[in-house]
Amino acid sequence: MNKFLFIFLSFALLINGYGQNNSFPKDPQEAKFITRDIKNFWTAFDAVEYSKNNPFENYIRNGSPGLRGFIPNRIINADSLLSMVQRRKQDYKKMRGIEKLIKEKEKLIKPYFYALEYWYPYAVYPPVYFVIGRYNSGGTSTENGLIIGAEKLTGLDHLPELVIHESIHFQQKWPEGGNTNLLQQSVLEGSADFIAELVTGIKGNLKANNYGNKNKDELCKEFVKRMYKDDLQDWLYGTSGKDKRPNDLGYWIGYEIVKAYFDKMEDKKLAVNRILNIDDYKRFLKESGYLEKYMK
Repeated sequence: MNKFLFIFLSFALLINGYGQNNSFPKDPQEAKFITRDIKNFWTAFDAVEYSKNNPFENYIRNGSPGLRGFIPNRIINADSLLSMVQRRKQDYKKMRGIEKLIKEKEKLIKPYFYALEYWYPYAVYPPVYFVIGRYNSGGTSTENGLIIGAEKLTGLDHLPELVIHESIHFQQKWPEGGNTNLLQQSVLEGSADFIAELVTGIKGNLKANNYGNKNKDELCKEFVKRMYKDDLQDWLYGTSGKDKRPNDLGYWIGYEIVKAYFDKMEDKKLAVNRILNIDDYKRFLKESGYLEKYMK
């Protein structure tokens, strides 16, 4: 992913393990992009100057399921949001009109959903909620769909790829128990990148991929020593900065493992199905053959 997507995902869109929700539509045409919370935000924003009460109470009270899912650990409450708006008023003002830009990008996302349907006919299409929060989260996923904090968007050029990547997470079978080790989490993220590339034709996470390919031997040796541990440091969602590595190398190695598996399979659609429904990550890794020489 490029810098925008990388920062977004590293700090915000961690998989919550909801997996496929059968209540979501199975027809790409029925996928929804919901921006009404943005309109409600501006109503509250404009009322700050003259309202005796906190106008963001109404913003939260009238919020969509997406906005409600963005309150814990993010918006917190109306007072917290008002305080941030007062501190960063000019930054918020720069976002005026973003709803129109989002609507324009929607036209690009729908065809990608049809491409996803080609590769994985069992796909479901969760709603994508665009909300405005406190500049502390780019988004999250809940059982109600994907939620994007619009105030954190530094550009919309790559929004379609982001939505596809996160939509793929909704198709994935989550490991039993909900907790993941480094191997599992890397494959989950890497498979989302890989299938997103199949769908869009756009290769993401270029910085991590370039670094990983240049330093493959050293990184693979390190990875096999840690892959069954739950410590993600220096591989996913943050780095200590050692050896000047970029963030999220787990995306790179997960992508490479998945690609190796995909390339071995004659039936490519069956390969995608199996990638999205992994039961045994050790076996999947073995069948990919990607790290075989490093595990002897």
